[in-house]
Amino acid sequence: MLKVKLIKSRIAVKPSLVKTLDSLGLRRIRQEKTHEDNPVIRGMIYKVRHLVEVTES
Repeated sequence: MLKVKLIKSRIAVKPSLVKTLDSLGLRRIRQEKTHEDNPVIRGMIYKVRHLVEVTES
């Protein structure tokens, strides 16, 4: 399981990255979501890695 936390604002971010954050379920700063560890989720996290913080649980 991966815990993903939004640490930077979505303002002034490209629309494609905003859609990726929406897919991860992250809408507000400091919001956390837990996801299964699979290649699809890893790819989304990689795309927005400068906006999120990831911990393995």
